[in-house]
Amino acid sequence: MQFVNTPFWLRFIFPKIIWSMPSNKKKIYLTFDDGPHPEATNTVLDELKKYKAKATFFCVGKNIELYPIIFERIISEGHTIGNHTYTHINGYKTKSGNYFEEINRCRSLTKSNLFRPPYGKLTFTQYRYLKNKYKIVLWSILSYDFDKNTTLEKCLNNVMNNVKNGSIIVFHDSEKAKNNLLSTLPRVLDYYSKQGYLFEAITL
Repeated sequence: MQFVNTPFWLRFIFPKIIWSMPSNKKKIYLTFDDGPHPEATNTVLDELKKYKAKATFFCVGKNIELYPIIFERIISEGHTIGNHTYTHINGYKTKSGNYFEEINRCRSLTKSNLFRPPYGKLTFTQYRYLKNKYKIVLWSILSYDFDKNTTLEKCLNNVMNNVKNGSIIVFHDSEKAKNNLLSTLPRVLDYYSKQGYLFEAITL
């Protein structure tokens, strides 16, 4: 089950997970999952640069190895990196030992203590182990850019109707999501910049 907004009861069950970055200032935390991707990630970086916006990229280890130049560009332009496992595996469907191996393999590439589970799915065993080793970052707003049934308008509204100070927003710099992403992101950046918001990277 997935929600545009994270329900309170999930925050209660997983208190060590970071769902937002509480702030009384106008700050938004854009995050991008599943890259690097040769088209989507480069276009995202171009858009972020226009607004002097910083973001956090939860990268898949295999894609880092496929596109090392794009990965280095993310870092060189001042964005932060997170771990999204080596092959984007589902925690619910993976033995914990194998899951941790995937995370460690990705960490050797990302050098990051930020971790986001693919699909947002962790077993309690995985959660109990990882919460003491990583900053587990999920989200307060899921754009659903990856969903083939999500129209461009719906993707935009999923974000625009739910932003608060400190919101962590999820997009995906991937082949599957790029049409929704590349239509929605410039409009989000433009609107909230004009409203006086800053776009910051997650640093914990």
